[in-house]
Amino acid sequence: MGSSRIEGRIAGYLMASEATEGVSAEELAKAVGASRGSVSTYTRSLIAAGFVRLVRRPDDRAHYYVMDEDVWAGFLDKEQQYLRGQRALAARALARTTPGGPAHERIRNMRDYLGWLLEVQQLPEAWRRYKAERDAGEH
Repeated sequence: MGSSRIEGRIAGYLMASEATEGVSAEELAKAVGASRGSVSTYTRSLIAAGFVRLVRRPDDRAHYYVMDEDVWAGFLDKEQQYLRGQRALAARALARTTPGGPAHERIRNMRDYLGWLLEVQQLPEAWRRYKAERDAGEH
């Protein structure tokens, strides 16, 4: 994630939090020993990375943050979306190259590698199966 200590502290605090309606920016600042500005900066980064969500409460202008119960499955889904997008990009680029040329071979390898990864790396489905088995008491 390439994160700072404060970012890691915020993520850790939210992961361990029992607050069901989110943790306020003020509480986060106090808990991790950071300014409200730093909390704002790093929570934006955590939101962009998919670690954290901003939630609102009715009639309350404060910002509250939560970490989803299974943030990890979200990463797997995003990775699959990324791989599909890159494979589509490679397919479009491949159509613009000269067959047999060095660029064609590099881009063809990119396209095919990404396709292979998508085919063999069924991580989102495997994770969901694993969780279902775990929750059924099999793990």
